[in-house]
Amino acid sequence: MLHALRKIIPKQILQIYHFCLAKLAVFVYRNPSSELIVIGVTGTNGKSSTVQMIAQMLESLGEKVGYTTTAGFYIAGHDIENKMKLTMPGRFYLQRMLRDMVKAGCGFAIIETSSQGIEQYRHLGINYDLVTYTNLTPEHIEAHGGFEAYKKAKSKLFSHLMHRAHKIINGKKIEKVSVINADDEHASYFLSFPADRQITYSVHGRECNDHIVIKNIGVNEKGLSVDVCGEIMQVPYIATFQQKNAISALAVCYALGYSLKEIAKALKTLEPIAGRFERVDNGQDFTVIVDYAYEPYALHALLDSVKILQPKRIIGIHGSAGGGRDRARRYKIGQIAADHEDIVIVTNEDPYDEDPRVIIQEVAKGARESGMKDDVDLLLIDDREQAIKKAILMAKKGDVVLITGKGSETVMAVKGGKLIPFDDRRVALEALKNR
Repeated sequence: MLHALRKIIPKQILQIYHFCLAKLAVFVYRNPSSELIVIGVTGTNGKSSTVQMIAQMLESLGEKVGYTTTAGFYIAGHDIENKMKLTMPGRFYLQRMLRDMVKAGCGFAIIETSSQGIEQYRHLGINYDLVTYTNLTPEHIEAHGGFEAYKKAKSKLFSHLMHRAHKIINGKKIEKVSVINADDEHASYFLSFPADRQITYSVHGRECNDHIVIKNIGVNEKGLSVDVCGEIMQVPYIATFQQKNAISALAVCYALGYSLKEIAKALKTLEPIAGRFERVDNGQDFTVIVDYAYEPYALHALLDSVKILQPKRIIGIHGSAGGGRDRARRYKIGQIAADHEDIVIVTNEDPYDEDPRVIIQEVAKGARESGMKDDVDLLLIDDREQAIKKAILMAKKGDVVLITGKGSETVMAVKGGKLIPFDDRRVALEALKNR
């Protein structure tokens, strides 16, 4: 509906509408973020995982937390399904969630903060205390009108940080802190926004209170070992992109004042993130992995990580979302899949009001132009459930079946604004049982 309204209502009017809603929601729910230490995580990829890793680590450190992400919501030990398929829900829903966190006794709220949410002022009613970003890649740029506009939208979270009053919680003044990966090419840009403290982390440089040096020791069957300012830590993930997310979470906990020894213990307790490099196992002699990777950068990172498993073949199931999402990504997804996989199956994902077959053909075009042949190593299967079943039936010992695009989502967005039940993990497990 909002997408349709944008076509007929001037942008300035929509901005006023969003601004007023944000202010009203804060008033109705009595400014709940003023009673919590609020952490904002933005970026292109890995936001949901990083939020969940921060939450897991803080809980291991004895804190009570709540969070909001694309993957789901969480309040003090209770999971709440995100059926809206929105990273940042509407202002009233978000403010109510924050108020519920206060009522549940949470000390921390971790908010996955999207560029679209920022453009709609959904961050406006939140008093952030710490902000960080995972990475920036050329995704969502069609909606923003180019990469620089996209980067600027992300930066509004950092400029917003110091525009809100400092909090006094339990008699202590809470600092405004930004956490930046100094190895990232956009680090200097985000460091240009003021904060009480700017904590950086890098594989280079001299260790000090505001800069932590993280040296890679090596990868083993348990994950990644790192030396953080002399403290040896184990990151319990084998996927490279998950390791990076865990290091971001590590840096956030350091910025919050926890000791390196405390952080090392908390890192060990990290558990797998649902829908992110998640294995579906029924005792089969091949590997099935479900991953959210819905855009080119994430898909490339996923395929790089799969190499660690030394697969005989990779059978990939891919699609792309409709509903005004970046169409340019579709060709690239097909191209990347064809360049790295042995068999590519293109299927439906979240078409919204678009023709699913058109989306499938746009993804398939990238695979064809990278050398794949229809009905040989490129299969087009409209029904996603049938596509998953086909891949699992084709798999042989030592293969890896990758199911991408939806991760832990439990619904599919189809025509007419409908959300129908669909879970890649459930479908894959049933296919394995019936194989």
